Amino acid sequence: MDRIFEDTATAFKLKSDSELERAYFLFKLISNQPLVKIGTAVTNFAINAHLPVEGLIRATVFDHFCGGVNETDCLPMIDKMYAEGVSAILDYSVEGKNIENQLDSALEKVLGVLDFVKAKEAIPFAVFKPSAFGRFELLEKVNAKEALTETEQAEWDRVVGRYNKVCKKAFDLDVALLIDAEESWIQDAADELALHMMRTYNREKAVIFNTAQLYRWDRIAYLEALNEKAIDEGFKVGIKVVRGAYMEKENDRASENGYRSPICTSKKATDENFDTAAQFMLDNLAVFTIFMGTHNEESCYKLMEQMKERNIPNNSEQIWFGQLLGMSDHISFNLAKQGYHSSKYLPYGPVRDVMPYLIRRAEENTSVAGQTSRELELLKKEKARRKV
Repeated sequence: MDRIFEDTATAFKLKSDSELERAYFLFKLISNQPLVKIGTAVTNFAINAHLPVEGLIRATVFDHFCGGVNETDCLPMIDKMYAEGVSAILDYSVEGKNIENQLDSALEKVLGVLDFVKAKEAIPFAVFKPSAFGRFELLEKVNAKEALTETEQAEWDRVVGRYNKVCKKAFDLDVALLIDAEESWIQDAADELALHMMRTYNREKAVIFNTAQLYRWDRIAYLEALNEKAIDEGFKVGIKVVRGAYMEKENDRASENGYRSPICTSKKATDENFDTAAQFMLDNLAVFTIFMGTHNEESCYKLMEQMKERNIPNNSEQIWFGQLLGMSDHISFNLAKQGYHSSKYLPYGPVRDVMPYLIRRAEENTSVAGQTSRELELLKKEKARRKV
């Protein structure tokens, strides 16, 4: 397999020299863990104190990792990427709320995004997070199979109603809908809701996609069981596979409560789990449509090689690759150049409201071995290429 991800000219084609310098500066900062901690504390203080820092944040970290403050603001980035074959996935990255009217507002936001997506070929998916549609504590109680009070049951019925409303609209518009993953102690409840929606709306093809976090050692069994259900009941399955986003929180909670952590014991085990899941779904394409949400080059190469061995065309509608905006451009744009379905998650929302997402992004980059150094290596290579 050709090592296509070394092509920095393609990877950074959309970046001006100043944007390239900004990216290099940001990843240099992110590579320094003490600086990230100090920067996080200062930023939180400035935001909470309502200091006038939005302009600075917007000009640096926000514009690198986010598409804009609203859907319309994202359009220039969406169009620029799509001209290079990379689709966009709008991700309203404001933290979930617990009050009913705020949950209803989140629903209305996703319903509006579906209309926006339908009108824009460059945006093939919409997305939402289960905890945006239901109170976390309620999801936790349902997950634990605890009896609900009459009031809680009515509240849960409203959660199911929100799911059904948005999934029906996605089906009616023929727009694929990704459901993001959550912490393990509410994921079973989210899985059951996603399963119900797939049974209802995925009769002919995958419209509704659930997310499987493969840093969990039990997710292969989940996919195998889902495959059997789909075959027996006659529906299709959409799955976004990712490695996972809550590792420290999961391990800490398991330790505090005295149960076995759901997280794989090593990075190597997680990588093997992820690649096994991708191969399993590829072996069962009669059921699955796959969204590969990964920044791992080797996992991409393995899937590409397996597609080639099975004579699956690069542009198969059943296989998508996705990365986050501001990261792994060498993967996204080089995949697109080779004709694969490539996409970028575009987080967006008001600057202050999106800051918790941006802070998590910085913290995660400091903890992912090799990710930041790889970004810096490629940016440095492209800077040198442009000076020749």
